[in-house]
Amino acid sequence: MTLTDRIPSWKKLSLFAVTWPILIDSVLRMMLGTVDVFMLSRISDKVTGAVGLANEIIYFCILMFGFVGIGTSVAVAQYIGAGREREAGRISANAITLNLIFGVLVSLVLFLYGEPILHLMKLNPEQIGIASHYLKIIGGFIWIEALSYAVSSVIRSTGHTKSVMFVTLGVNLVHVAGNYLLIFGNFGFPELGVTGAAISTVVSRLLGIIVLFIILYRRSPAPIRAKDYVVWNGTYVKQILHVGLPAAGEHLAWQSQYLIIISFVNMIGITALNTHVYVMNISNYFMALALAIGAGTEIIVGQMVGAGEMKEAYKRLMRSVWISFGLTLGIVGIASLFRHELIGMFTKDPVIIAAGAGIFLLSIILEPGRTFNMVIINSLRAAGDARFPVLMGVLSMWGVSVPLAYALGVHFGMGLLGVWIAFTVDEWLRGMIMLLRWRSRAWEKKALVKPVSTLENGVGMQA
Repeated sequence: MTLTDRIPSWKKLSLFAVTWPILIDSVLRMMLGTVDVFMLSRISDKVTGAVGLANEIIYFCILMFGFVGIGTSVAVAQYIGAGREREAGRISANAITLNLIFGVLVSLVLFLYGEPILHLMKLNPEQIGIASHYLKIIGGFIWIEALSYAVSSVIRSTGHTKSVMFVTLGVNLVHVAGNYLLIFGNFGFPELGVTGAAISTVVSRLLGIIVLFIILYRRSPAPIRAKDYVVWNGTYVKQILHVGLPAAGEHLAWQSQYLIIISFVNMIGITALNTHVYVMNISNYFMALALAIGAGTEIIVGQMVGAGEMKEAYKRLMRSVWISFGLTLGIVGIASLFRHELIGMFTKDPVIIAAGAGIFLLSIILEPGRTFNMVIINSLRAAGDARFPVLMGVLSMWGVSVPLAYALGVHFGMGLLGVWIAFTVDEWLRGMIMLLRWRSRAWEKKALVKPVSTLENGVGMQA
């Protein structure tokens, strides 16, 4: 055994080295939806609004796939930190199978019931047909993204974040090329419009998952055998769901309240919906930095907790919070100087540009609060403390965000600005609560596994 092999795995990871590929990967993933919105905006704002709303449903499903991905990421990171790589491989295989089954079920729901879901969201009748067609194609193959989420989570947990980034880059290049050929009918290809954008998305994701599986077998810390995918281990599944189900509950609470609030936006009017779609597509990029730092910190904190290094984990998170807060504030502040130009990339409607620019200024307050949530919640989960965030999230989102959005946006006539004020209040409230939870150190007693050294002394694994 070499000296490098004896160094704990978490000491080999730096936040910057782990985070920057996740940041680029997050931005590239967001571009899959934004590229469709941007290129279809050349057809009409009506088409853009319809596809944008369909993408909100798709994002909702993708986030729900994350409940297995998050549970897997935490469990694999803790097993690696504890020096138990063979078990990390087995739990990875169980997680991939679990997400595939879930993905197939969601695909069936979207394919069969996509249009009724759009009706429930009160989408303009002129846009229902467009959104339904787009949703049926992408939704029918959303199981590919479920697989991708699980495999990517496993690869990232080992610290190989660059590999996932390069795959996502390739997927985006194929997607943009496919859109160019199939939306507008260039180089002799049929001009398919919205259908072309959907087909391009599906094909690019399919190629991406093939490459991810190749990387998985090359980068896995221990071999994954074929039987590992079908032989279920109750302890592994329980550990995945211990973190994953609460994460799913939080995602479900956030996305369901968000979809309800979108119905409020539809009540305000089609211009408000189109403005929201454009601003949200830009805001997603502001979130990418906090998401990346949160995910990178989660990998390191998870390995630290698995190794029993609680003091180091506490300090790592606190440093990450202030780094992400400062960077997010700086980036949003600079972007706000060009808010009219950014909205103008999507539309030439002066009403939409003016309304979107006003929302943009509010993001200077909103995004730093969102940073608290993303970074701290990821680390709470990495430590095994998954139930507290979902409990506080449900109380804040449904007790504050939804009623406040309706009161300000609809009842008092503040429109889209009132809705975004409600988002801001909710994010800051939850962010401060999560910070207090981390500082309480209650998470230190919730680790999923024990280090190898502890097991050798006769202490069993924590369920």
